[in-house]
Amino acid sequence: MVKNIGTRNNNLIETGFIGGSGVYELEGLKNVETIDIETPFGKPSSEITIGSLGNIKMAFIPRHGTEHSLLPSEVPYRANIYALKTLGVKKVVSVSAVGSLSEEIKPLDVVLPDQLIDRTKTRENTFFGDGLVAHISFANPFCNNLSKMIASFFKDLEIDGHASGTYVAIEGPQFSTKAESNLYRMWGCDIIGMTAIPEAKLAREAEMCYATIALVTDYDCWKDDQEDVNANMVINNLKQNVETSKKLINRISESIHLLHDDCDCNDSLRESLVTQRILNNQKTAEKLSLLLKKYIPG
Repeated sequence: MVKNIGTRNNNLIETGFIGGSGVYELEGLKNVETIDIETPFGKPSSEITIGSLGNIKMAFIPRHGTEHSLLPSEVPYRANIYALKTLGVKKVVSVSAVGSLSEEIKPLDVVLPDQLIDRTKTRENTFFGDGLVAHISFANPFCNNLSKMIASFFKDLEIDGHASGTYVAIEGPQFSTKAESNLYRMWGCDIIGMTAIPEAKLAREAEMCYATIALVTDYDCWKDDQEDVNANMVINNLKQNVETSKKLINRISESIHLLHDDCDCNDSLRESLVTQRILNNQKTAEKLSLLLKKYIPG
C-alpha cells in the first residue's frame, strides 16, 4: 500500500539512493514530496523522499532513519529494497561509512567495492522462503556498469578513489577486535562495514543494479600507530565524507540516465526460480508478485 503525502507524480522513479551514516537527506532536490509505503515486509526505515535532481527523478531512504535511530541489525533492509522496487527503481546507489583494512586506503578516501564477505549473523537476507526457493548468482555482488560509471567521476571531482576492493560486512554494532581486524586483512579484505549485507543480496533478488559508495572514516583497529576506531573519530570524518558524497550524488544524477538498462542484474532471477514451485505456492507468489510477475506464466 502506498499512501501519498501531498500530490505525487505517477511517473516511475528509476534511481534510488540509500543514505548511510551522516547522509540523512539530499540537498538540491526539487519538487520534493514524501511517501509512506507499507510493504509485505513492513515499513521502510522512514518515509521515502522523492524529487528531481539533475536529469533524474529519484527516491531517497536514510538507512538508519532520519535521526540515526536504527542499529545496523535493526534496519528493515527487505522493506527498504521492496519499497524502492515498488516505485519502479532499477538502479540503487548506497552510501556507507567504512573502515580501511589497507595501508593504501586512507581515511576520507572513497571505495567502490566489487566483492563482499558476509560475516553477519542475525539478518533476514532473502525475500524468498515459505515454499518458494530462489538461488541467485552472487559471484559479483555489485553492478559493474553502475560502479564503473561512478568511478569515472573521481578524477574530475578530485576524489581519492579506489574502483575496486573487498568489503567485509560484520554484524555490529560493536567495532571489530584486533584479532578480527587482522584476520580480515589476512583474507585480503580492503574495507570493513556493517550494512552492505543484506542490502546487496536483496537488490540482486529484486533484479536491481546496486553499487556502494564506501566512505572511509578510519583504519579500524589493526594499525598500531593510529588510535583505535571509535564513534567520535567516525563522526568527525563523516562530516568531510558527506561533502564528498554530495559531489558524487550530484554528478551521478546528471549522468545516470545515460547508463543503458541492458544489464545482467535486471534478469538475475531468470535462472534462479523453479516455475512449478511458483504455481504450487500461490500465497507466497502473490506476496512476491512485484518480483515474480514477469516469470509467472499467463
